[in-house]
Amino acid sequence: MRRFLLLATMVLSLNGCAFNSIFINYPSQIAPVKAQLNSPTPQNAAQIVAPEISGADGLLYAQEAGRSAQIAGNFDASKQYYQQAVAAYNAFDDKAKISLSDAGATASSLLLNDNVIPYRGPGYERIMLHQYQALNYLFAGDPQGALVEVRRSNELQSQEQARYQKSNKSVQAMANGTIDAEMNKLGKAAGTTTSSFLNAYSYYTTGMLHEILGEANDAFIDYRKAAQITPNNPYLQKDLVRLAKQLSMPQYDDFKRRWGDAVLPKKDDGQVIIMLERGFVPEKQSFTVPFTIEGNWQTASLATYYPNRQSVPQGQIQGLGTVLKTAPIANIDALAITALKEELPAALVRQAARIYAKAEMAQSVESQTKKRRNQTDYASIAMQIFNVVTEQADRRSWLTLPEQAQIARSYVKPGSYSLMLDNNPADPIEVKSGRTTLVWIIDTGNYTRFYSIII
Repeated sequence: MRRFLLLATMVLSLNGCAFNSIFINYPSQIAPVKAQLNSPTPQNAAQIVAPEISGADGLLYAQEAGRSAQIAGNFDASKQYYQQAVAAYNAFDDKAKISLSDAGATASSLLLNDNVIPYRGPGYERIMLHQYQALNYLFAGDPQGALVEVRRSNELQSQEQARYQKSNKSVQAMANGTIDAEMNKLGKAAGTTTSSFLNAYSYYTTGMLHEILGEANDAFIDYRKAAQITPNNPYLQKDLVRLAKQLSMPQYDDFKRRWGDAVLPKKDDGQVIIMLERGFVPEKQSFTVPFTIEGNWQTASLATYYPNRQSVPQGQIQGLGTVLKTAPIANIDALAITALKEELPAALVRQAARIYAKAEMAQSVESQTKKRRNQTDYASIAMQIFNVVTEQADRRSWLTLPEQAQIARSYVKPGSYSLMLDNNPADPIEVKSGRTTLVWIIDTGNYTRFYSIII
């Protein structure tokens, strides 16, 4: 009974979102934020999550607050929230050894669930954090600052891959039949996405900035990396043909044969680049397996995604003289699914340790009650209920990210243009000769928001 009381004290000592996530799944907590973003008053969404940034899951809430402010068009506030998230990631990087607080959280997770562990975030989220911070700088009129951020985003794509391979090397063989089946299911749901650390949207944004700033060679390199990940995007193909011709590269003849000749701007033309983001990434679900160890009930809960991905509609942009159809550059939902697939073996190791620890605790409580004959085994019953209630899958993830990103590009004459996406009108945009007008469209379902800037 004393050990059970110790567990209860441990739970009550947890604060903020760490306590919430033990008993209330994270998607339920963030649902009001997404509803606010899909309403006429998205500016209130960031205020819902901002107070939680000081808690154990502060990194995650800083990302949610930054994205919420960004969707609402408050780029300055978004920048500050993202800076807090970046600082949290850096704090994780700087820890040469586990601190006492983290050690306590990890120990608690062996008896409670993974939600006790402070949120570190999968690599794809960190990569997108820097990409979105770059857009904050860009829309604040600082393209050089934006370039620093997207370069960091690209560096992280290789660094996070290396970190994952190192940290998971020792646990890859731990997966049992159930986990193998789950990983196969997630792999099918992710489609052609094989790594969560390779993001064509990030590479495309970097290439676009390089090209606008007159660094054509660097732009070509990033466009080619993006095309290796998303090879069927026609706008990437046209970009590669055009730059290969402008730079007199040996690949030009091959690109021309595969994708047609380069489309170059006419005299005095300006260009319009469309970045369209649609929907929200899916929420993690859970699957639970009940079983007994020596007569005591235990449950194992792990996160998963249900295989219900639906095609995202292609955007049709009107108002530029012809209908401009966008093309997918990255499926963020597939990155999230792949990230979970990559994490499952390590989650299984923690799960196995937790099941053993709970079983040992239950058996200890039961052995104590057996010494007291003719007494109701309240402690043992309470221990079994406690184990069932606290065994919650870790369903935390950055849920205000888009489901899919699409792009389009067109050369047009200087002037004012009234754009419309799928019958949703935008304020007029300006196009200037020899300049680029970037139009960032965020479609959250019920509402579509347009942001534009001349670079």
